[in-house]
Amino acid sequence: MTTPVRVRFAPSPTGYLHIGGARTALFNWLFARRHNGVFILRIEDTDRTRSTDEYIQAIMDGMTWLNLDWQEGPYRQTDRFDTYRGFAERLIQEGKAYYCTCSPEELEERRQQAFTEGKSPMYAGRCRERLLKPAEPAAVRFRMPREGQTVVQDLIKGPIVFDNSVLDDIVILRSDGTPTYNFVVVADDIDMKITHVIRGDDHVNNTPKQIHIYEAFGWEVPQFAHLPMILGSDKARLSKRHGATSVTAYRDMGYLPDALVNYLVRLGWAFGDQEVFTRDELIQHFSLENIGQSAAVFNPEKLLWLNSQYIINSSPEALAEAVLPHLKQDGTVAETAQIDMAWLGKAAYSLRERSKTLVEMAAQMHYYIADEIAIDPKAREKHLKSESLEMLSAVRMMIEAAPDVSAVVIEPLIHTMATAKGLKLGALAQPLRVALTGGTASPGIFEVMEIMGKDLVMKRLAKALGG
Repeated sequence: MTTPVRVRFAPSPTGYLHIGGARTALFNWLFARRHNGVFILRIEDTDRTRSTDEYIQAIMDGMTWLNLDWQEGPYRQTDRFDTYRGFAERLIQEGKAYYCTCSPEELEERRQQAFTEGKSPMYAGRCRERLLKPAEPAAVRFRMPREGQTVVQDLIKGPIVFDNSVLDDIVILRSDGTPTYNFVVVADDIDMKITHVIRGDDHVNNTPKQIHIYEAFGWEVPQFAHLPMILGSDKARLSKRHGATSVTAYRDMGYLPDALVNYLVRLGWAFGDQEVFTRDELIQHFSLENIGQSAAVFNPEKLLWLNSQYIINSSPEALAEAVLPHLKQDGTVAETAQIDMAWLGKAAYSLRERSKTLVEMAAQMHYYIADEIAIDPKAREKHLKSESLEMLSAVRMMIEAAPDVSAVVIEPLIHTMATAKGLKLGALAQPLRVALTGGTASPGIFEVMEIMGKDLVMKRLAKALGG
C-alpha cells in the first residue's frame, strides 16, 4: 500500500507572508492536491523575540487570499514544548544525545580560538563522553556521527553529499529547556507523518543534520525537494528594494489572487510553453520533476501584464466582488453602503480592458458612482467651448424626452442629431464624455451612459452646462 502524501508549509511568523514563502506554500499545496494528499500548516514560532500573533494572522490571511487551504493546522510549535522534551528525553536515554554544561562564554572563547587557528568553529565535544546527569544549567546536544558521509537525495537538485566530519553536535534543548529549530522540525515531521519536505534551498545545509535526527528515532526519512531562490532583476536575493515582497501588499495594490498564483508557479516551474493556467490545470500538470535548478528572477512588469489578462478574462460577477473592497478603501463607496452587485459587475466589466489592477479600476469607477466629479481643466478648455455647450444643451433636452439612456435608445438618437448638424459622431461624443466622466478617456460613451442611468446623466449635463 502506497504511503499517503503529507506535506507541510512551516513559516516563521517574524514578518508578513513573503513572495518566496508563498511560492513554497503553493508548491506544497499543488503537490498535495496532485497526489490526493494532505497539506498541513505549521507555525514555527520558537523565536519568541521576533514572532508575533499579528504576523501569524497575516500569514494565514495571505494564504486564505491566495486560496491555499490547509487540511490540518495551524499547529504552533510554542504549544508543543512538552512533546519536544519527550522526544529529547528519549534520545538521552538511548545515548543519542547528551547533557552539555559548557557556558556561552566558554563556547565563544573556543570559537574564537578555532578561528585564530584556522579551524572550523565547531563544538569540540568537551561534554560528548562525560555522561553527565541532568544539571542546572545544562543544554542537550545531539550526538552526530563523526565519520562517513550523508547523501541527500534531493528531488530537484539530485544527490548532495556532506562529510559527517563537518556536522556539529547541535544543541536540541537550550539550557532554559526551550527546543531549537533543527530538532523541533524533525519532531514535528515525525509526529505529523510528513512524507515530503518541499522548501527553499536556504535550508539545504540543515538537511544532513535533520536526516541523522530522523534516523535516530528510527523514522523513515522524508523525501527532500529544495526550491531555487527568487532573485530581483539585479540577480540579488529578492528584497524590498526590488519592490513589494509581501503577498498582502499585492492584494492591496489590486492584484487578483489567481494572477499572483499563476505568476508564482512559473517562477521555477514549467509545463511546455504554457504561460496561463487554471487551478485545475496546475493541479493536473504539477510535478517536482519540472522544477528547474536555477534561481528564478522576479519580474514585476510581467506580473502586472498577467494580472491585466486575468482582469480582462474575469466575469462581471467576479470583478464586482474583487473591486468592491478597493472602492470602500478609497472612499468611493461607504463602508456600510448597499450596492447592487449586478450593476457593479456591469460597471467593472466595462473597465476591464482599461485596468491593469483593481486599484486602477476602482479609481476609474469614481465617475460611475460619485455625486460630483471634477472636470479636467485641459479637457474642459478643449471640448466644452461655447459651441460644444450648445450641442450638449440639445443633447440634454433629447435625453430628457427619452424613456431611458440605454444604448439601444440613445445611440440612434445621437447619430441622428450628428447627421442633422453635419457633424462627425466624435464632435458630439467627446464633449459628452468630458461632461459625464470629467476626462477624455472612457469606455464607449453609450455604454457609459447606460451604466450611469438617466438621473446621473442628466445631473452631470446640468453641472457641465452651469446648472
